[in-house]
Amino acid sequence: MNDPILLTPGPLTTSTATKEAMLSDWGSWDTAFNQLTASVCSDLVDIAHGSDSHVCVPLQGSGTFAVEAAIGTLVPRSGKVLVPHNGAYCERVVRILGYLGREAVVLPFGDDQPADPALIGQALADDPAISHVVQVHCETGTGILNPLSRIAGIVASHGRHLIVDAMSSYAAIPIDLRSMPIDALIAASGKCLEGVPGMGFVITRRKVLESASGRAHSLAMDLHDQWIYMQKTGQWRFTPPTHVVAALRVAIDQFKAEGGQVARLTRYAENCATLVSGMRRLGFKTFLDDEVQAPIIVTFHSPADPAYSFADFYQRVRQKGFILYPGKLTQVDTFRVGCIGAIGADTLRLAVTAVESSLREMGVTRFAPD
Repeated sequence: MNDPILLTPGPLTTSTATKEAMLSDWGSWDTAFNQLTASVCSDLVDIAHGSDSHVCVPLQGSGTFAVEAAIGTLVPRSGKVLVPHNGAYCERVVRILGYLGREAVVLPFGDDQPADPALIGQALADDPAISHVVQVHCETGTGILNPLSRIAGIVASHGRHLIVDAMSSYAAIPIDLRSMPIDALIAASGKCLEGVPGMGFVITRRKVLESASGRAHSLAMDLHDQWIYMQKTGQWRFTPPTHVVAALRVAIDQFKAEGGQVARLTRYAENCATLVSGMRRLGFKTFLDDEVQAPIIVTFHSPADPAYSFADFYQRVRQKGFILYPGKLTQVDTFRVGCIGAIGADTLRLAVTAVESSLREMGVTRFAPD
């Protein structure tokens, strides 16, 4: 039986070559593995065009581990952090700041509204004590894309530091560290690079990282200590996710062969357009307007038909070979469908067909929300 297609924002469906890369075992201190890690880190910086100014620090764990490590290492304990808030992963940043004892200032926006650079600038002007801004680039809870380039310019113009959660945008949406003043860019192996989950990483300005010695709240999540140790030895401080790194090496090779970020964005955009047009033909309504929708994951309003339940719908679609995501919104009944992974537009057409037939089996005839 074939594995179901993961229409989620990570983990996601990977290629056969990426899966096969995990069939070999690696010694964590072996020279060959150290070279593998170094090549992956070098390429990760290059993808964001940061080789002249930034370095990559990998970390065991999910993307959230890397977000917490970046904040805990790069933001002083006396720092004050502005969080433009328009979704669940922005809320997670606020929670992390609370755990770390860093003061947070929340700048709220609607779940369907992108962060406004002008309002961010006003908040910085109103409060000179704010030292950092932590911005989620693509809010995966809805799929909204925040205007990163303009936000980076505003933050820099006020002389503050910018940390970017690029978990669901890195390697697909353009991010150029040569022109965007960003102190740290955070992503993970199991997203748009189409690797497997298990390794987060922070691409951080070298000078900023060099000044962060002794600041971290945690030994395991001390990015400065991890980086220094790697510079000296070529090794991870603690047991690395060897199979994840090996799979990521192969995934990056495929990323390059496909044509890099531009080609990946083109494919994801086609996937998204195919999905949205097909679902709209059935009568579904997207939560976001097209102008702010990233081609990563799409949130749809659930059908208002009383015969609909997400649990039943999910199982029926899964039986047809596709795994969807529940909604992340608390006030609106939604579900989400991902557009990323080692899939193309034909897969999304089949998914739309699976959605339609599953709902017909349930007796759902009205696909639109109230």
